[in-house]
Amino acid sequence: MHEHERELHEQDLREEGGSDPAANPNQGWEPVRHAVGSRLIPPATPIAANANGAARIAASSDAEAVALWLAEFRASPQTLRAYRREAERLLLWLEHQGRDLGQLRRQDLDTFEAFLASPAPRHLWVGPPRPRHAPDWRPFRGPLSPTSRRQSLVILQGMFAWLVEAGWVAHNPFRLMRDKRRRLDNRCAGIDRYLERPLWEWFWQWLTQPLEDGASARERYLWQRRRVIFGFAYLLAPRIGEMAGAEMGDFFQREGRWWWRVVGKGDKAARIPVPDDMLLLLREWRRELGLTVEPAPGEAGPVLRGLDGQRGLGDNQLYRLIRDTFRQAASALETEAGDTATAQVARLRSATPHWLRHTALTHQAQAGVELRYLASTARHARLDTTAQYLHTEDEEWHRQQSAHGLPGRAADPV
Repeated sequence: MHEHERELHEQDLREEGGSDPAANPNQGWEPVRHAVGSRLIPPATPIAANANGAARIAASSDAEAVALWLAEFRASPQTLRAYRREAERLLLWLEHQGRDLGQLRRQDLDTFEAFLASPAPRHLWVGPPRPRHAPDWRPFRGPLSPTSRRQSLVILQGMFAWLVEAGWVAHNPFRLMRDKRRRLDNRCAGIDRYLERPLWEWFWQWLTQPLEDGASARERYLWQRRRVIFGFAYLLAPRIGEMAGAEMGDFFQREGRWWWRVVGKGDKAARIPVPDDMLLLLREWRRELGLTVEPAPGEAGPVLRGLDGQRGLGDNQLYRLIRDTFRQAASALETEAGDTATAQVARLRSATPHWLRHTALTHQAQAGVELRYLASTARHARLDTTAQYLHTEDEEWHRQQSAHGLPGRAADPV
């Protein structure tokens, strides 16, 4: 099987492989009804710590209490999925030790963080992606990076704060961490998870290189779809759920200008200017789908579609498609440039769909888009959030710092 045929075959398996339990996080949450190694962990063990009736929620187990917390995020599927994953890992870890949430103490947090950095024994905890109901499902793909560990602790700190208010646990052990502010403050001084412009330009050139003569209709379809996915992500800076949920009728024209209508995080409605490059990609994609050149007002149907050209791509499918494309690009760059592009290859392999949003906003800022318009595109409530994409102070600081050096430099005055 040729390389491109194998890629298409694997993509078929991913897209047509049936229901993925993680694709619909609002479908019942049974976080510990899965085998870890040879053990099947029961989901409804009564919690003695709450036998005094202090709980203000209708739950009879840690799993049920956590499920009620997760239900608060049902309107944000991506957030719910991420929070469920971290809560599930903690519950499984505690259950493996025969303990419950109410027994978690300050000293346990360091042990848990070390476990996240190296889940052991590996055969019990680490495995390839599998449906959550499969017997060989595992909660980890591998060790978590420092950033991922910090994110996990941030999420769990919030979960415990809610459980304390709900009367399910008596205290929040995260509040006792002496370096809590450093460890649990997930805000960054700047954005670094993006593709620098030269790498993005190489990536886009690689992505859009013309197909060979004799390419099949299916290959042309996939080629056009990848172009519109990455062009959409780069030109309009959407979140992945917003891309997956975009309808054709969300693109509309007013007074000769094209806009994209989006309902984003927190159910906030917005409209974003559609640049000419995006309109061109959309027109070409619609021709591929056999549709009229431009969307009609209120036109139904998803923008991004599966192999049948009809059904929409789900969040998970879109996530995997983008990640797979980044990995393929990394391999291509490694073959093309070898050791001279080691850092760039590593960035492509690390890139996730959210990097595209960061890349889009960073490049807009570098192109001179004013902060107020950049904030409107990003749909940030606070300008200081958007300001993270401005690197002008870094550039000026670096320029001025370069004036300071060791004696004997050629630039030193005689």
